[in-house]
Amino acid sequence: MREILYYIKKNKLAYVSLYVLGILYFLAIFADFIAPYPYDIQHRDTPYHPPTQIHFFDKDGNFHLRPFVYKYELVDPVFKKYRIDYSTKYPIYFFVKGEKHYLLGLIPTNVHLFGVKEGKIFLLGADNLGRDIFSRLLYGARISLSIGIVGVLLSFSIGAIIGGISGYFGGRIDNILMRLSEIVMSFPGFYLMLALRAIFPITLSSVQVYFLIVVILSFIGWAGLARVIRGMVLSIREQEFVLAAKSYGASSLRIITRHIIPNTFSYLLIAATLSIPGYILGESALSLLGLGIQEPYASWGNMLAAARSISAISNYPWILAPGITIFITILAFNLLGDALRDALDPKLRKNL
Repeated sequence: MREILYYIKKNKLAYVSLYVLGILYFLAIFADFIAPYPYDIQHRDTPYHPPTQIHFFDKDGNFHLRPFVYKYELVDPVFKKYRIDYSTKYPIYFFVKGEKHYLLGLIPTNVHLFGVKEGKIFLLGADNLGRDIFSRLLYGARISLSIGIVGVLLSFSIGAIIGGISGYFGGRIDNILMRLSEIVMSFPGFYLMLALRAIFPITLSSVQVYFLIVVILSFIGWAGLARVIRGMVLSIREQEFVLAAKSYGASSLRIITRHIIPNTFSYLLIAATLSIPGYILGESALSLLGLGIQEPYASWGNMLAAARSISAISNYPWILAPGITIFITILAFNLLGDALRDALDPKLRKNL
């Protein structure tokens, strides 16, 4: 593990990507505490509120040790135009009391990292219902980021086991399992995902939809991995340590799970890192089409649904914030996956 971290540190882009992903997951875990507002709080009097600028200097050039925001007034309710009222300042406080929440889902508290005691603060602006986009981004990260991890764990477990069984036993079992995986791979992934989602009722709760999306994405993703693992197992099963395990009477299941599959972990680690973006995009696509996480719960996909209108994007460009977050996350995972591939490949490691 130290060697892997050493080679990642030498790759500056991958090292930055690791920090970016760490920050994103940290923000997702502590979203309740960091977000100034809950994900479903609506401020109907401030639809499409622009991002509030944080100031240390007032309009007269005087420095203030405590940062503050100015008041925004809605001057055009039709086109959602705002004017800054420089006569009213709202100081920003840290560890301020707000809406009640459960820290880490366990500890009840009403303390938030920052906020204003009067007025409103929208770091990334508000949507059409006046909901804080920054807060919803943090809550949405819990769904979009966790689906990638949980989906990969489930699909890779299925793919590794099926590929291991197929490669180890060969013969008829190999033919049946590989033909099954080829059938799954023959369907276009996106349309298969839509078809599987359409089987289930649209009235499912968001929790049920969350697990349903994980199952659907895992069902689509296991087949390709199983074929690769099968090819690796065909080679590994002839190694001396496998023959030794057979000689002392180890069962086939033990040989596969304790001796063969662990020797594919380096590949699985790289493939998992490179596959997580696909799961994030899959969830985002379903939610964007209204088949995933439902309102008022936030995910990056259903937040992007507000950006389907050209007029909304041109007039309120801050609603594209979830798309930028998805882009940064996917780029970070791809850069990190490339670095892991190079670090775990002895031939490429010499050139690092």
